[in-house]
Amino acid sequence: FDITEKEKAEQIRREFTANVSHELKTPLQIISGCAELLSKGLVQPQDVPGFSERIYAEAKRLISLVEDIIRLSHLDEGGSDMPMEDTDLFVVASQTVTNLLPVAEKAQVALTLEGDHASVHGVPRLLSVIVYNLCDNAIKYNRPGGKVTVCVCTDGENVRLTVSDTGIGIPTEQQDRIFERFYRVDKSRSNAVGGTGLGLSIVKRAAMMHHAGIELRSTPGEGTIVTVLFPRISDNQ
Repeated sequence: FDITEKEKAEQIRREFTANVSHELKTPLQIISGCAELLSKGLVQPQDVPGFSERIYAEAKRLISLVEDIIRLSHLDEGGSDMPMEDTDLFVVASQTVTNLLPVAEKAQVALTLEGDHASVHGVPRLLSVIVYNLCDNAIKYNRPGGKVTVCVCTDGENVRLTVSDTGIGIPTEQQDRIFERFYRVDKSRSNAVGGTGLGLSIVKRAAMMHHAGIELRSTPGEGTIVTVLFPRISDNQ
């Protein structure tokens, strides 16, 4: 059993390394190609701003990718240097939603928060990352005039965080794979909106660190609902 687990872990590491190499290579090639043309004076003056914007966009994509890789690697190592504390998840969600409002407005998506105050024992920064990545995905894979609703509430022994959207949805046969690293349901759309392919993997690892479960319900063409169930802080805890 131990050997099987080690082999599986090694296989995952090899696949991750291969995927990282591929994901880094594409923006680097674009940046290098544009910079080479600019340095050799092969770009018309009126086209220089366009090339500069492309270099800037791909550099931002690289930075986001590297940041997500570092964050995911940190979580894989256990994140023992991130102390947990009693945290109001509703406050965390409110702050995150406020930060994402300009992004939602630009995408013509209505982003709202519902629910009430509820405390969980966790790492505030990681809780914010969970809310941010779920909302960011719900906005990116939505449609103009669509909605994203975030809800925090107490549910028995759990604190329930729900992010629902009216977006494009996820095909049934792909729903078990969306939390895999670099897996994309619609690769062309992911490239267009600038996703790194690691957001939901980070959500999964951060949820595991908080002993939280994740539920997914999605209907293609109608939308997706992702629920994260955190253990509630009891009165005598």
